[in-house]
Amino acid sequence: MADYYEVLGVSKNASDHEIKAAYRKQALKWHPDRNKSSDSAEKFKEINQAFEVLSNPQKKQMYDQYGEAAFQRGGMGGAPGGAGGQYYQEGPFKVYTNFGGEGNPFENFDFGGFSDPFEIFEQFFGFQSPFSRGRRQRQREVYEATLTFEEAVNGVKKDVVVKGDKKTIKIPAGVDEGMRIRFSDFDLLIHIKPHPYFRREGQDIYFEKEISYPLAVLGGTIEVPTVNGTIKLKVRSGTKSGTTVRLRGQGVPHPQSYNKGDQYVVFKINTPSRVSSKAKRLLEELESELS
Repeated sequence: MADYYEVLGVSKNASDHEIKAAYRKQALKWHPDRNKSSDSAEKFKEINQAFEVLSNPQKKQMYDQYGEAAFQRGGMGGAPGGAGGQYYQEGPFKVYTNFGGEGNPFENFDFGGFSDPFEIFEQFFGFQSPFSRGRRQRQREVYEATLTFEEAVNGVKKDVVVKGDKKTIKIPAGVDEGMRIRFSDFDLLIHIKPHPYFRREGQDIYFEKEISYPLAVLGGTIEVPTVNGTIKLKVRSGTKSGTTVRLRGQGVPHPQSYNKGDQYVVFKINTPSRVSSKAKRLLEELESELS
């Protein structure tokens, strides 16, 4: 029998934020359309079961007291389904009522099994998995919204016409090209306009910065744009073309998370096609000095 804390890799005293962060990491790692190992589907299901329990305070309390048996039909002495109790369907859950008599803190609690792990995945991330778009296609109306690069990074409210009605929709920060945001009765497909100088890969941003040859040799300080504003960056002496500097946390936010990607600054040395006679003499002197 699996230990749900071990499945997610957290301690029994883990905070809600730690549980969510652990789930995000494990779910992305073991998603069957991303992980091709033979046990990925079962592992993905197990991870979602663990998260479904540990992220719910009532379920977590029951699990800590009774273990996994609390969520199996007929568990804990066959109490669910006994006299005075009944099951009913509420969305993806089977809900058991009147467990242990009136006033019990676990009345209206789910004892009927687990929901679809792919539903949990999509509900948690707020949009359909980008590597699972061909799975479980449904007849849902799809609308489209085009965002600027900045709107996609920072989040925005957009007016969208849905079934003839104008609706203002809040789009979370960090969405990417081709993502679908799922609402109750429709999906919103996201398109993003390219940026003139930022290049995005997932939640990371790449920016090429031209520097002069003297600056590359001598070093110095330059200003570099980021999605969060302009910062000063030190160029080390002897920097070569293609040198990449990582700016932690200066990338795109992960949707529905406090985490951010990084920005990578790639230095390109600007070699002039023409130089004055004076500059040529200085370069020749420099070459002689460095030989």
